[in-house]
Amino acid sequence: MTVGVCYFPEHWPRERWERDVEQMAEAGLDYVRMGEFSWSRIEPEPGEIDLSWLEEAVSIIGDHGMEAVLCTPTATPPKWLVDEHPSILQEEPDGTTRHYGSRRHYCFNSPEYRDQTRRIVSTMAERFADNPHVAGWQTDNEYGCHETIRCWCDDCATAFREWLGDTYGDVESLNEAWGTSFWSQHLRSFDEVDPPRHTAAEHHPSRLLDYYRFSAESAVDYNAIHSELLREANDDWFVAHNFMGDFDSCDAYRFADDLDLMTWDSYPTGFAQDRRPGAASADELRAGDPDQVGMNHDLYRGAKQQPFWVMEQQPGDVNWPPYAPQPGEGAMRLWAHHAVAHGADEVLYFRWRRCREGQEQYHAGLRKQDGSPDRGYHDADRTATELAELDLDPVDADVAVLHEYDNLWATNIQPHAPDWEYWTHMRQFYAALRARSVQADVVHPDRDLSGYDAIVAPALHLVDEELAGALEAEVEDGTELLLTVRSGAKDRFNKLPDAPAPGPLSDLVGATVDQHESVPEQLDRRVAYDGETYSYRTFAEWLDPDDASAVGSHVGGVGDGRAAVTEHEFGAGHAAYCGVWPESGLADAVVSDMLERADVAHSERLPSGVRAAHRDGYTWVTNFTSDPVTVSVPDDARWVVGSETVGAFDAAIYEGTTAELSLD
Repeated sequence: MTVGVCYFPEHWPRERWERDVEQMAEAGLDYVRMGEFSWSRIEPEPGEIDLSWLEEAVSIIGDHGMEAVLCTPTATPPKWLVDEHPSILQEEPDGTTRHYGSRRHYCFNSPEYRDQTRRIVSTMAERFADNPHVAGWQTDNEYGCHETIRCWCDDCATAFREWLGDTYGDVESLNEAWGTSFWSQHLRSFDEVDPPRHTAAEHHPSRLLDYYRFSAESAVDYNAIHSELLREANDDWFVAHNFMGDFDSCDAYRFADDLDLMTWDSYPTGFAQDRRPGAASADELRAGDPDQVGMNHDLYRGAKQQPFWVMEQQPGDVNWPPYAPQPGEGAMRLWAHHAVAHGADEVLYFRWRRCREGQEQYHAGLRKQDGSPDRGYHDADRTATELAELDLDPVDADVAVLHEYDNLWATNIQPHAPDWEYWTHMRQFYAALRARSVQADVVHPDRDLSGYDAIVAPALHLVDEELAGALEAEVEDGTELLLTVRSGAKDRFNKLPDAPAPGPLSDLVGATVDQHESVPEQLDRRVAYDGETYSYRTFAEWLDPDDASAVGSHVGGVGDGRAAVTEHEFGAGHAAYCGVWPESGLADAVVSDMLERADVAHSERLPSGVRAAHRDGYTWVTNFTSDPVTVSVPDDARWVVGSETVGAFDAAIYEGTTAELSLD
């Protein structure tokens, strides 16, 4: 397990580079990422390539025993290129051009920009093809950041029509699939289809869903240009991309086959503020939410079902969330340990030095702008030492949590409640697993699920017969399944099927949905389950059990006494259905019962902010709170890092499992 850093040699005088890299090596860093925003330095004039400075930086890194991760610089096309080819710029839904002056302003579907991309990527790849100090590449940077996956320009209109033609074959099939008789939206040809630009009311949900799919695939196709050229130059390089957390518009799973390594950029105190509803707690402002960060770790691990990297790890205070509090003492070390516990093989801090210019001057580095150590440097140094001797196998998870961007898009297109939010709903069940110290893979529903003892499927909204059949086969063989509200409610085209929800899943669930409602807090929101009464939020369904047993019922309200939670024995397993969005108490009860049926080892319920994770014989205890905790573990457990007292914003490791772990 290793630690690295992101560096921008072009921001600093040449005479500083040697000392910077020397200090990186002294801190035990192994990888240095560079180059993602450097196109105007690489090509200051059209056709005039200068890579000598980057070659020199790579050479210095190699001389100090480290390896470079280079980046294709396409996230920031230079001004001269924009001036020569203004058609590469994106457009907003109302036709406003996204002009030069920041980053990510290019359109994925611009033929001209694709040609320019081929030119600059092949130039860089050929120059470094035989360089022994380059380990691999990151393509571009954070696809979709600043909401730039979707563009509404004329190039996108042309590409969307072609995509629809390939998808549906003829326009009548599209009319039938979408249901264009509503509001007189029948189409005579694909040429009549435009991107869903600014209009008076909401767009057709099927049209929106397909545009979201098309836009996501456009980014995948664009990324393939980079991957193919890099592999042609040197097929020993790894090819990676740095994705983002809780990000809606970029479908990470669709990139998995074309990348060797999934990576993402982790900023816990920022995400706690701007990637989820509700106010962050004081502890979350200092260290973030372990389940929010952990679910993203598990998603990017699950996308390829192999170890991942954190390509950018928060190094201190950051510039972009509403507030920028200093992280808790030790938090930068805590985050790296937390990532490794969830399957990361490498954590790179962003960045080496605080920048003296541009939009990110208020973003910390491991060292201050004068080169002196900042708080994160000491954490990174300590972490590198603690992780250096660990050579870990991948995470082996017993539980799969199903996640699909199509379901996210469809439910967010028609949320049916102002506080419906797919990530938050999903995380309620994920958090219940993590609170019981259970490792989980976050995976796409079409992946092989046969190795899991239990499957949790939050809001599995778009379901066809193929998916229903696959889940039936898993449960029949003994897998325990937990489904939640809004599952099986729509077909793959985002239309209501003829049958009531959960549609194709009804035989497996053994029940159907009689009524549903979105429920504001002024109304009754209680469920009786296993002798206890629990609260729920936002969304509820009244279930009609057929072959299933009603194990939870609504208390109060119009649906008083109606089934809210069911269980159905199906072959050697069970399918449970939670027909409400539970608060944490009910989520824990339903998930714990599933774990018991599946015989999945788990701990007592840990408090919010304290988590344990097992990897290759080791257990990490991570404390995201400002209060120390004392951990009780088996007598034969050996502490590798830390001890049974885990301090505020601290991490400890012992040899052993999580099942017998408890807090004193």
